[in-house]
Amino acid sequence: MTDLQRFRSAGVIRQASGAAAAALKMRAAAWDVPLIETSDRLSLLVWDCELRLTPLPDSLRIDLSGPEHRLVGNLRESAAELFAEVGLSVEWDHVDVGALAPGLSLMRVAGVSRPSPNFLRVRLTGPDVGRFGQGGLHFRLLLPPAGRAPVWPTVTQSGRTAWPEGPDALHRPVYTVADQQDDWLEFDIFRHPGSPTCDWAEGNPGGQEVGVIGPGGGWYPEADRLCLFGDETALPVIARMLKLSRGQVRAVVRCPKADLGALGADPRVTRCDDLLFALGQHDPVTDDSFLWFAGSTDQARLARQHLLQSGRAKKSFTVAAYWG
Repeated sequence: MTDLQRFRSAGVIRQASGAAAAALKMRAAAWDVPLIETSDRLSLLVWDCELRLTPLPDSLRIDLSGPEHRLVGNLRESAAELFAEVGLSVEWDHVDVGALAPGLSLMRVAGVSRPSPNFLRVRLTGPDVGRFGQGGLHFRLLLPPAGRAPVWPTVTQSGRTAWPEGPDALHRPVYTVADQQDDWLEFDIFRHPGSPTCDWAEGNPGGQEVGVIGPGGGWYPEADRLCLFGDETALPVIARMLKLSRGQVRAVVRCPKADLGALGADPRVTRCDDLLFALGQHDPVTDDSFLWFAGSTDQARLARQHLLQSGRAKKSFTVAAYWG
């Protein structure tokens, strides 16, 4: 993509304040993303986008650029929130007030099936569904309250998103794209009591309109050797990474035997009864390996401790808490 093909947005902060630069530096450190500082500008690089801060005689100019309109919209919202935290407001050159929130697509439920005893599979259709098959493993599902017409989040003059509240508040869980082809995508829901999404999916939602925001959550880890560990809640993302990964991959999962069918007869998958014990039996660290672990909050904490104590560098593994 050439520089001319990138999407752009710009704004100005009327106060000439060092607080904006300090806030941007703190955010770059918190997100662990590159920050470029020269004599005439300060740039934060994230999501293949750039947020550039340029001092003017009595103000600060903000320039945003990125490969997708939605990513620039997300960065604009992050910038507005960041500078608001230090008492600064941004006047944007142009904001499409009232437009759907950045990255939000409206889709229809095509059907619900059951690939294994403890999972439901939902198929959604929509005109721009193709982008959810690349660039990120996850998306956020937006479900309106039962019996109410949906009220979707929209962009405000400040560049931030206004979310419906009170009786129109949306349920906003995160799921993994199980598959995406043509004009549809599918995702799997782990069935468990007290889940609003399970209740919705089991309530014959065919034809209903839902919101989908994304994709996000990163892509599969690029590594010659990838080792995946997860419980039943992590099965959808493990299945997706097994499909996508090009290097040597093996997965250890703790789940009922009946749910292994969701992964197919894949020889790279091993079932266990104790995820932490299986992690402790893992091969020694190698320079070309990456380890991914997901489970309960308690297990994620113990897994992170074990990996650090075993000598793994922080950049050679990901540990995620999916519940608890």
